[in-house]
Amino acid sequence: MDKFRMMFQFLQSNQESFMNGICGIMALASAQLYSAFEFNCPCLPEYNYAYGIGILIVPPIWFFLLGFVLNNNVSMLAEEWRRPTGQRRKDPAVLRYMFCSITQRSLIAPVVWISVTLMDGKSFLCAFSVNLDLRLFGNGSTPDLAKADLVRLLAKIPCKDVFDGEQVVSREAASRYLRCISQACGWTFLLLTTLVAFMVRAIRPCFTQAVFLKTKYWSHYVDIERKMFEETCTEHAKSFARICIQRYFESVGGEIQDFHGQHFHRKDKSEDEGEKTKGDEDKLLGIRAQDDMNKVLWNWHTCKPPLNIKKEDFSSNGTININGFSNNLQKSDPPKKEWAVYYSKV
Repeated sequence: MDKFRMMFQFLQSNQESFMNGICGIMALASAQLYSAFEFNCPCLPEYNYAYGIGILIVPPIWFFLLGFVLNNNVSMLAEEWRRPTGQRRKDPAVLRYMFCSITQRSLIAPVVWISVTLMDGKSFLCAFSVNLDLRLFGNGSTPDLAKADLVRLLAKIPCKDVFDGEQVVSREAASRYLRCISQACGWTFLLLTTLVAFMVRAIRPCFTQAVFLKTKYWSHYVDIERKMFEETCTEHAKSFARICIQRYFESVGGEIQDFHGQHFHRKDKSEDEGEKTKGDEDKLLGIRAQDDMNKVLWNWHTCKPPLNIKKEDFSSNGTININGFSNNLQKSDPPKKEWAVYYSKV
C-alpha cells in the first residue's frame, strides 16, 4: 500500500506527465481494441452504411468523452468557470487555455482509432460498397439485373462467404478499389491532423507569446493552488481528528481508571505528548470548531482572496504604506521593501 501511495503522490505531483501517459495508453488501447474487434458487416443495403460509419464515428466519440472523464483538470475547469467572482476576477483566456489543453489530450485516442480504421478499410468497404460503379467492375456479358437485386448484390461485397455474384461484378477488384480509397483518406486525415497540431502547438505561441505565457502561468497557478488547498485541508482534518480523539480518550480514561495510576503513567510521556499536541495545534491554524471550518470552506468557494500579497502597514502619521509607497504621495524614506518570490515549472 505504501508503494501505491507513493506512486499516486508522484503522479499527482507530475500531473502533466501523468496525463500524457494516460493519453498514450488510451491511444495504444484504441489500436489494440480495434485489432481485437471482430468486424461483421451486415451485408444488407439498409444497414451497411449505418454500420460502417458507426464503427468509424461512435468509438472515437466514446474515447473523446473518456479522455475528459480521466482528466483531473476537468473538475478544476468546471469549478473555476462556475465559481462566484468574489474578490478575484475570472480570466476567460485562462479558461480557454485549460479547455484547449484538455481537448488536445482527449483527441489523441480518437485520431488513432479513425486512422487505424481508415487504414484497414473494412468499415469504408462496408459503408460504400452499394455505391460502386458497375462500369468499372461489372461484367458486360451478363444480363442486366433489377435495381433492387443489384443493390442487394453490391451490399454483399464485404462478405466473402455470402457473395454469389462473381458473374456480375468482380468482388476482389471492387474490394481493392474501396480499400485503396479508404487508405488514401486515412493518410490525408493523418496529414491534416498533423498540420493542425503543428499550427496549434508551434505557430500560436510565436504570435502571442506574452499572452500564451500569462495564460499558461495562471493555469498552472490554479492547479497548484487547488492542490495546496486540498493538502492543507487534509492536514487540518488529521490534526483536528487526532486532538478530538485524544481528548475523548483522556476524558473516558479519567472516569474508568484510577486517578493516581493514570497520573504516574502520563507523567513519563507528558513531554512527548505535549510536543505532538503543540504540532497539531499549529496545524489547526486557529480553526477549532466545526462551524468555523464550514465558514472557511464556504468563504473559499464564494469569495476567494485576491491575487495580491503586497504587505500593507500603517506609518506613524496614520497613512497606509504599501510596499514602501505612501498613499498621500509624500516624499519620505520608504521602509525596507518585501517581495514574494515564486517558482513554477512553466
